[in-house]
Amino acid sequence: MYSHFRNIALAAITLGLAPSDVVAPVSGATSALITPADAPLRVCADPNNLPFSNDRGQGFENRIAELLARDLQKKVEYTWWAQRRGFVRNTLKAGSCDVIIGVPTGLGMVLATAPYYRSTYVFVTRQDRRINVRSFDDPILHRVRIGVQLIGDDGTNSPPAHALSNRGIISNVKGYTVYGDYTKDSPPSRIIDAVARGEVDVAVAWGPMAGYWAKRSPVALRLVDVEPQIDLPFLPFVFDIGMGVRRGDTTFRASLQSVLTRRRPDIQRILSEYGVPQIEQHSATESSSS
Repeated sequence: MYSHFRNIALAAITLGLAPSDVVAPVSGATSALITPADAPLRVCADPNNLPFSNDRGQGFENRIAELLARDLQKKVEYTWWAQRRGFVRNTLKAGSCDVIIGVPTGLGMVLATAPYYRSTYVFVTRQDRRINVRSFDDPILHRVRIGVQLIGDDGTNSPPAHALSNRGIISNVKGYTVYGDYTKDSPPSRIIDAVARGEVDVAVAWGPMAGYWAKRSPVALRLVDVEPQIDLPFLPFVFDIGMGVRRGDTTFRASLQSVLTRRRPDIQRILSEYGVPQIEQHSATESSSS
């Protein structure tokens, strides 16, 4: 159980949620969220984290929030907070907003819907370099310059960083913090810029972010899904993403799940438009454990 939530934590961090926001699920439930019919859809979001969200409404999570609100006949109201340490605690848990549009479904600090997409880490290369890597066991990774997303000063790193370290691939690796320079637009995108500029030969990055910025690169980039999906004994590179509400808000979660099910084709179109790599969900259910 510990290893499961350790690795969910790693995925959550790469998505922008810090270790202090990740805990194992707790039993029991609190009172369900009950709001007036004319209350807004209160969304917790990062104002500077494309392709996910920004305060100009340009992210795919902004688009999905608007879709939800229209279906529920509500207006969207945001609580903006950088997705760094304490994001869940200072937004959802503080009661200033009611839903996080994108969370790993194993994130224990929230009550998650069923996943509305599954994505993966990807290898990113320049097409003109003709580097064809699909696995961390590819010998070429010992010879090329590699960029990976790193977490910071917690001693915890992303799944790709652990996979490389486990294989002794260290000296040719350069880290790019998932937090980055927050004074600049969408700081996590720097790792994709590094590939385009030739600063590194290969980057290993979370697919939704990589897919969006690769489409906007001034040079052609190639994205390849990391294989296999799980690095044994248990280091996953593919994660289910759902929406997170406060634990116990079962009625609200059911309402959101109904919209997710009903509007699934529209949501898939939004994700495709933003270049989000989508992995087939073999056994997604319409509810998740509470």
